[in-house]
Amino acid sequence: MADEPTTIALSLSELREVAGFAVACALPALTIFERERPDDHRPRAALEAAQTFADGAKRTKALRDSAWAAMRAAQETRDAGLAAATDAARAALAAAGAGYLHPLAKATQVKHILGAAAHAARAFELCAEDDPAVGADHLEHSRSLANPVVVAVLRRYPLAPPGGGRVGELLRQLDTSLR
Repeated sequence: MADEPTTIALSLSELREVAGFAVACALPALTIFERERPDDHRPRAALEAAQTFADGAKRTKALRDSAWAAMRAAQETRDAGLAAATDAARAALAAAGAGYLHPLAKATQVKHILGAAAHAARAFELCAEDDPAVGADHLEHSRSLANPVVVAVLRRYPLAPPGGGRVGELLRQLDTSLR
């Protein structure tokens, strides 16, 4: 165990690629959230901030603040019993958080890379009466969006962690398919 690295080298360019991938995975699920909460723009703002970072802007407090705002939107929809909208908002939160992928060799960091895709897939499943085929379709679409840089970054990390319920299962499925 002592020979295993504790940190992973990540360039700003690689973080931008991961963030862009996360946005592309989360964006299709945004309509699920906006259908339930048309006046709540927090998840959209989080995706826009993440895309702005992916496009070359600095990683600013606005990106972090938009992630926290998307988290609050997810909590509010959860409290209202809107499960699909909750996962759609969590997908936006995960996309905004992707720019904060830590260079720590920990399995939990895989959530920063693939969490947006997993939450979006779960949102789609919930909209389709819990149909796992719908989630699998979104994972396949997400897999097609992962460019070689995203895959190379993912492969530097340990396998996705256990747990996390259905979203965790989706995360591990995507992780396995990309490695």
